[in-house]
Amino acid sequence: MRYCLLLLIVLLLAVPVAAQDTTPEARPMIEEFPVPSGSHPHDVAPAPDGTVWYTAQRTGELGRLNPDTGETRHIPLGAGSSPHGVIVGPDGAPWITDSGLNAIVRVDPDTEAVEVFPLPVDDYTNLNTAAFDGSGVLWFTGQSGYYGRLDPATGEIDVFEAPPGPYGITATPGGDIYYASLASSHIARVDTDTGAATVLNPPTPSQGARRVWSDSEGRIWVSEWNAGQVAVYDPATDAWQEWKLPGAAPRAYAVYVDECDNVWLSDFAANALVRFDPADETFTAFPLPTASAAVRQILGRPGEVWGAESAVDKLVVIRTGACDAAS
Repeated sequence: MRYCLLLLIVLLLAVPVAAQDTTPEARPMIEEFPVPSGSHPHDVAPAPDGTVWYTAQRTGELGRLNPDTGETRHIPLGAGSSPHGVIVGPDGAPWITDSGLNAIVRVDPDTEAVEVFPLPVDDYTNLNTAAFDGSGVLWFTGQSGYYGRLDPATGEIDVFEAPPGPYGITATPGGDIYYASLASSHIARVDTDTGAATVLNPPTPSQGARRVWSDSEGRIWVSEWNAGQVAVYDPATDAWQEWKLPGAAPRAYAVYVDECDNVWLSDFAANALVRFDPADETFTAFPLPTASAAVRQILGRPGEVWGAESAVDKLVVIRTGACDAAS
């Protein structure tokens, strides 16, 4: 009898603990990884093999983090290098937009050999970010008023002029390309055949469209830096929606849409990563562990959202878990 009572007490005490671990309020785990001092990591790109690449903008190198050990390794990209963006291509290699070299750079993930593709223009394009379209062609932006494409199969590069400010860029699941223009406060849809760009203006004037990301339905999410808003453009209906981030004076820098279609933003004013749930139109803020971190770009892989904390020489990850737990 005493054994049964003890067993019953143990079970009753265990129930609340189990319930607490599985409640929707359980917050994802945040972890920071220091990188070498002075790196100023601008963009970050987690690879499927577990590697996390990042651009060490001030040292002219590509960084490689092993999250299991915290070990980092830097690969020099060449004299004058100032890498801005990095993404992992269909070939599994990191591709870099290097404003210092005025070139696209590819690093072999196995040999760490560096291949440089100089742009065929004399002007300084101020290269920013890149994305691969559905045909495996790399598209890129330059804040000086350029965007372009590189065919990795041939090495051929085309550069197109645009109004000043091309910044973030994204590809939809269907392979379409959109970019954001920070200085000109619009986004643009690119015809991947002709290279022509069609300007699409958000409802708020001078909102400072900084970065863009596509969700699983091909809708384009925009971080509006000047307005402190997140916006979405639906190509199927040609319709826009905008939402103000929480706080008195938010500054939405980066935007990324995870595999659950949650929208993530970096808010410089709040020193936080902010998750927006499009289903119920609510925001959840995740304060960063280090003050004044300045996350300039967000990227991820299933269950993880990564940011580059440029001002404090760290990378940060939020481990979100499965979609039903993260939404």
